[in-house]
Amino acid sequence: MKEERIGLLPLYLKLYDDTVPSMRPRVERFCETIASSLKQQGLLIETAPICRIEPEFRAAIANFEANGVAAIVTLHLAYSPSLESVEALAGTKLPVILLDTTEDFAFDHTVDADEILFNHGIHGVQDLCNLLSRHHKDYEIFAGHYQKSDVLARTARACRGAIMAKRMRASRVGLVGGPFAGMGDFCVPFDDLSREIGVEVVPYDEREGARRISAVTQEELDAEWKADQTLFMVEPCVTRAIYDRTARVSIALRKWREEQRLSALTVNFLATKDSNPALPVMPFTECSRSMMDGVGYAGEGDVLTAALVGALLSAFPDTTFSEMFCPDWKGNSIFLSHMGEFNYRVCAGKPRLTEKDFPFTNAENPTVAYGTFRKGKAAYVNLAPGGNGKYTLICTQGEVLPVRGKNQMRQSVNGWFRPDGTVANYLERFSRLGGTHHSALVYGECIDELAMFARCMGFTFAAL
Repeated sequence: MKEERIGLLPLYLKLYDDTVPSMRPRVERFCETIASSLKQQGLLIETAPICRIEPEFRAAIANFEANGVAAIVTLHLAYSPSLESVEALAGTKLPVILLDTTEDFAFDHTVDADEILFNHGIHGVQDLCNLLSRHHKDYEIFAGHYQKSDVLARTARACRGAIMAKRMRASRVGLVGGPFAGMGDFCVPFDDLSREIGVEVVPYDEREGARRISAVTQEELDAEWKADQTLFMVEPCVTRAIYDRTARVSIALRKWREEQRLSALTVNFLATKDSNPALPVMPFTECSRSMMDGVGYAGEGDVLTAALVGALLSAFPDTTFSEMFCPDWKGNSIFLSHMGEFNYRVCAGKPRLTEKDFPFTNAENPTVAYGTFRKGKAAYVNLAPGGNGKYTLICTQGEVLPVRGKNQMRQSVNGWFRPDGTVANYLERFSRLGGTHHSALVYGECIDELAMFARCMGFTFAAL
């Protein structure tokens, strides 16, 4: 998927160009410095020309909208009268993030008075924030010196939250087999998902699916086999016959998601029943590989969580679909697993490719790659629908524990997550918020990004 850009909007005062034109080269250099510094934070920056008067602001923001930036970061190079910019900023649907910084770190009695001209943007920020508030335009603001504080890091985290929101609203989720009958917590009518979030559901065409599977060549299977020798530890039980029948479906499914430009997909394992020629085996490895490639996934036809995982992956590649399976009251942790799908990026070592016994339908046994989630700081993230267009994004901070000694769960996707606080208290709070049984596990620090993501999406944010 393409990288998302952030628009940098420099604000300035035409009066200074008219009366003190010698200022301009220096403020331009400072603007370039900030743009470069934001790029060093991992952002792709598109910088607008320096704007001073209303037509320039309108043109710059229209250009940002046309180019599909995820958010606008404003930078006051000096004071800029708010009435020149507020109508354009208040009128855009793009998130607005104000970066409140100056060129000089110190400004005390020893500073040359001429430096006022280059460091007085903060009252322009205040002017603009007041007008944005009066126009009921939501915004975020981060203040501090760009070199001597974490202001750029905090700004970048907010930008990544906006990027996730943009991806969520543009979700195209492939649906294979339909939602699992009777699972209600993630079940939201597709029309509601489209209207409330922007999710587009792309149903799997079984006739086309069967055609794609039959069209996979032996050369493609051989190339897949060669690549998987590097990705997996292949167990002796995996013969080429066993491998090829899953790989054939995996390659066909991958072609479908690429042709349809899917941001996520969800597969109901029961779609394999009656030896369905469109899905003759459950493609566990391809579902997992999709997450490695930045494509969201959730099991059992869960479109909502698949879209969430896809959005999270746009900022956090070490994200996987998962479920809470069993509480370990004694160890104060929760066993995380699923039938056979997880992002191989989060595996402790190489996943083990083996044959999976599949008694759920009359389909043939597929291959599956099992592994243990690697240890580390992580968050368990859930999107809970609340009805009437309301959603709660639940972020649980904690850690994935290391496994020491013999692991009796090695014949499954496995990991143990310890939330901050006690498991009992956490489970009560999670379910009081309506948390669903399908979630995402995100490695690293992500709470600021998720808070901004929720704000951009209009979700309630709950940090546990």
